[in-house]
Amino acid sequence: MPSTFKITIAYDGTGLVGWQRQAAGVSVQGLIEEALAALDGRPVPVVGAGRTDAGVHALAQVAAFSLERDIDEGAVVRAVNARLPLSVRVLSASQAPDAFHPQFQARSKTYRYRIWNADVVSPIERAYSWHVQTPLDVPAMADAARRIEGRHDFAAFQAAGADTATTEREMFSSKVARTNLSADQAAAEGALIVYEVTGSGFLRHMVRNIVGTLVEIGRGRQAPGWMEDVIRSRQRAEAGRTAPAEGLFLVTVAYGP
Repeated sequence: MPSTFKITIAYDGTGLVGWQRQAAGVSVQGLIEEALAALDGRPVPVVGAGRTDAGVHALAQVAAFSLERDIDEGAVVRAVNARLPLSVRVLSASQAPDAFHPQFQARSKTYRYRIWNADVVSPIERAYSWHVQTPLDVPAMADAARRIEGRHDFAAFQAAGADTATTEREMFSSKVARTNLSADQAAAEGALIVYEVTGSGFLRHMVRNIVGTLVEIGRGRQAPGWMEDVIRSRQRAEAGRTAPAEGLFLVTVAYGP
């Protein structure tokens, strides 16, 4: 009988077209399916907990698939990683019920967005953060971020042209904080600003559009209460710009009651 596996994956999204297999370009799903096909001797469909866009990174994406060959969890990790580029790693594998679906059974997801707020960005940080040179008002951004907590219609933060049955989602936590870095980590003390949000689900580009709106508030162009006005408008044009993909990380996907 086929065995169903749940795996946790980390990847550097630089140069990838995202999680989902595309007609052109290299995707995380495509790389894993190719590795599993070589392992199982047949095409192996892989289902992910959700899509990440081109250039977006993941610390703990979750996926599931079924294998016909008899193999244990540790061997799955070793065999798949041996066929993947170093930018994509299977961190762990476990057997799961046949009915397990990593997307529909997820209880929540957590995303983190990194903003480098200084005149100069290090070449290392450039690939993993949005470089914003204008000084940002972090307390104002934190105030605005808290205003999206709870259940709302987030249509204003959905990518234009996206087709979604409902744009209502619940956000359990939404926080902005400045991270103080040691001298060998940063060109300017406290240059890194981190936005972290946990919710029941997310619309396409939702986190990046929220971050773009927060930066408008941080620059002093809008007051924190503007966040509520944007939500009520349900109009994408009322929100801030879409923040660049390289600053976004899928941190974790939670399951359970």
